Amino acid sequence: MGGRLPCDFSGKNFGHVMGLEILFEKIIFGVFVLLHRNEVTLHFSIFEMAHLYYSKLSELPFLLILVTKLNSFVMDATHHSKINSSTFSGDVLSIFGISKNYGRIQALNNVTLSVPAGSIFGILGPNGSGKTTLLGIVMDVLKPTSGSFNFFGQPATAAQRKQIGTLLETPNFYHYLSGERNLAIAAEIKGQGKEDIQAVLEKVNLAERKTSRFSTYSLGMKQRLAIASALLGNPDVLVFDEPTNGLDPVGIAEIREIMLRLAAEGKTIIMASHLLDEVEKVCTHVAIMKKGNLLTAGPVDEILVNEDIVEIAATDFDKLQKTVVTMGGYKNMKVQNNHLYLHFPQGMANLEALNHYCFENGVALNHLQLKKKSLEAKFFELTNT
Repeated sequence: MGGRLPCDFSGKNFGHVMGLEILFEKIIFGVFVLLHRNEVTLHFSIFEMAHLYYSKLSELPFLLILVTKLNSFVMDATHHSKINSSTFSGDVLSIFGISKNYGRIQALNNVTLSVPAGSIFGILGPNGSGKTTLLGIVMDVLKPTSGSFNFFGQPATAAQRKQIGTLLETPNFYHYLSGERNLAIAAEIKGQGKEDIQAVLEKVNLAERKTSRFSTYSLGMKQRLAIASALLGNPDVLVFDEPTNGLDPVGIAEIREIMLRLAAEGKTIIMASHLLDEVEKVCTHVAIMKKGNLLTAGPVDEILVNEDIVEIAATDFDKLQKTVVTMGGYKNMKVQNNHLYLHFPQGMANLEALNHYCFENGVALNHLQLKKKSLEAKFFELTNT
């Protein structure tokens, strides 16, 4: 803050008294900090504070005490709430045993996971798995039945959440206003990001349509405007719930490209999705959920790994099984309908060597086929167990 305040109460200009204008600015700034910390309820308005200031002009000791107290709150807010998340190298989000019950329905069951800084973390699962509930809890929309979570290694606060951009539901803007005007309203509500409007419109490829009414936007454009709104204030962490839901392939590709660009800028992205293909193409890490339970979590290339599957059969099935057991070289073996299914790491299955080994050990294969295990098959294997 700086410069002269255009304050004139009861026809008297406070700027005539040297130094008091600065005191007044400190008071207003202190009140602003207190309001945004959501920890103190003030029973008087800014204008009542101004009136108090005016009535106490002759009581400078009172003002100095008040300013000192407000300054202590400001320093406390700065020390405890301001986090330089752009240089944070640990886990951006840590969830500890979160459960959520709606009566006898358990939406989440003792979920524990961590989101590394700089990752694109996908929370993957079918509808009803608890993905949206989990995001709602960490963004303080819902309260957990039990458990806790930290942002940036500290218990979550309102100030920390102001550093997080969110898209938790279907884009909801004023249909009769332009995209630019809708973002200006969003910035006013957030109390930050008004100076970012043009930049975020460019990031989501809407700068050329910024003056068009929201009602004229396609579904993909509406979703991109919602992402632009989440980017106001330049947060380092973004939380998206089903960001590609309902979009056509072109719209999905546009959202995917935007998320990859944002990740390249160093932002951490947490997204919920039921689209396995999108998680595999975009995310660096994934957590798979089913009916409120966390099944597994980790890097995508470890959790959703592709495999080579060799399907074999022989007339003497028992001898085939014994022979294959002695061969080794595969990760696991499954039996189904008198066929053996050997799982190899991707690219490691050698059909010629397998056939030769069986023949050398007295087993003539009557069926030999290489199958690629899709990510979809891996996902269904995890969620159908």
